[in-house]
Amino acid sequence: MVHVLKKIFDFYINSSLHVALAVFSLSWLTLLQFGIEYDKHVLFFILFSTITGYNFVKYFGLAKFHHRSLANWLKAIQFFSLLCFVALCYFLFKLETKTILYVTVFGVVTFLYAIPLVPKTIFIDSKKNLRSISGLKIYVIALVWTGVTVLLPLLNNDYAMTSDVVVVALQRFVFVMVLMLPFEIRDLSYDSLKLSTIPQKIGVMRTKILGIVLVLVFLGLEFFKINSAIQLWNAHILISMLTLIFLVFARENQNKYYSGFWVESLSILWLLLVLLFG
Repeated sequence: MVHVLKKIFDFYINSSLHVALAVFSLSWLTLLQFGIEYDKHVLFFILFSTITGYNFVKYFGLAKFHHRSLANWLKAIQFFSLLCFVALCYFLFKLETKTILYVTVFGVVTFLYAIPLVPKTIFIDSKKNLRSISGLKIYVIALVWTGVTVLLPLLNNDYAMTSDVVVVALQRFVFVMVLMLPFEIRDLSYDSLKLSTIPQKIGVMRTKILGIVLVLVFLGLEFFKINSAIQLWNAHILISMLTLIFLVFARENQNKYYSGFWVESLSILWLLLVLLFG
């Protein structure tokens, strides 16, 4: 029984369902922050597109070179991703036309993140995709998460681009960057030195100090909002403290679920805290 539960849990992580719930949570959080009603069409589009996009990026190479002898777990993930792609298409056509155009931009970025199409002269290895551009990965991920979880839900609900939207977008960008740091520390032994990740460039200790500074920036940006509810402040402070704890205790030899489950869960917990305090 325990073995079966572990296999189910591993599938939950490896199929990108957990990270998709994190992105879903941050998107719903945006609607709550701006007093917008629950928008199931945009939220479920984000959920299914995240699963499809992440699995495409993670498993494109494996499926490409081992398509005749795929392991059962990979076949299951491929089938699951196909179902999610069908659901993605359904919810896509429920969105506003301008939202679909906006989504296309992020679809192209995701495609370029995995597929080698850009001239190889700007890359640091033979993969020739956006992931292999020196030092770029963490910023691409933070930018895409910000665009998807902040701007996309607001755009689909015709919310005006106010100064508060800019502040929330900056906060989200910073928050995602901090979440990425434990992953970069974990991958320090495996990433090519040419990738120039933050821990590779400044070391693990300075990376943690940078993360602490970024969390302070995240909290400090709250003062620049015109409309800032005390309920959100409580949730922001608690999630900042928990994020710092996970960052401080991050190390190269992590438990396999430390970043992939627990750190990723912080986005889901943030939503739950806002719902609780709200």
